[in-house]
Amino acid sequence: MRFLLALAGAVSMLPTLASAQAPLPVTRSTMVPFDVSPFPFTGISPRTGKPFLDVTEGERRGRTARAGVLWEETTYSDRRVLLSIPRGFDLRRPSLIVVFFHGNGATLARDVRNRQQVPRQIVESGLNAVLVAPQFAVDAADSSAGRFWEPGVFAQFMREAAGQLARLHGDARAKAMFERAPIVIAAYSGGYHPLAFVLAVGGATERVRGALLLDALYGDHDKYLDWLARRPEAFFVSTYGPLVKPQNLEFQKQLTERGIGFTSNFPPHLVPGINAFLDVGEEVKHNDFVTQAWSADPLKVMLSRVPGYVRR
Repeated sequence: MRFLLALAGAVSMLPTLASAQAPLPVTRSTMVPFDVSPFPFTGISPRTGKPFLDVTEGERRGRTARAGVLWEETTYSDRRVLLSIPRGFDLRRPSLIVVFFHGNGATLARDVRNRQQVPRQIVESGLNAVLVAPQFAVDAADSSAGRFWEPGVFAQFMREAAGQLARLHGDARAKAMFERAPIVIAAYSGGYHPLAFVLAVGGATERVRGALLLDALYGDHDKYLDWLARRPEAFFVSTYGPLVKPQNLEFQKQLTERGIGFTSNFPPHLVPGINAFLDVGEEVKHNDFVTQAWSADPLKVMLSRVPGYVRR
């Protein structure tokens, strides 16, 4: 009798377990404060070799920037991260994590979510992929990487992201999958600088399968070159307009000098070892680049060309 009762209980749980693994019926998005985040940051800036917060006014601390002093409490204290899991996401299928680094003068809600429509672009890419987008300097002309300057911190950030994504998904078993899922990092504009340091010292290099730059290759060429030399199986795509055309041409020259091949055509598939550059022309506006470049929704277009992670 006890055996029959136990068997009946086990059978009664089968629909619950099956439904927990079923594809998500709706997109789930949230903004969550992380313990490990780019900011606050109180260390030394690698750009200057001096304390990042170099201004004190009473109890306030700030940083000297191009436009004057940027204060810690308004610019460098937001720990939130935008997370999004698209409708149809399926734990049973190969999964990808897309990490998005915003540019200058941005906030997660106003710009990444609402204006640039990054979560929607991931949904429409057709990938079985989730979004992780940290807040850097809030609404400021600043490309600082904060704690992502520090060795190994990006790997810690991604471990925390796995737990947060599992909570958002609603199935605790998702955490282990998110902890090992491959990563593609997309950087727009000033996001190039945090991306360069993540690739150089972030500590999760073996998981990063590709880097997508949207009008973003302003500098840090040495770090990108070293990463490509260390990770020849990764893919790298830089799309650009007139603002960063000289830097992209210089980087192509540096690749040639190192014997690293590349193409100037947009490949149909972003497979391991592809290095590609796409000049989108003179008419594209930098501020609109994430939503309108050589085509509408360029991030969606690029992600849709990553094979092996189709969402059904």
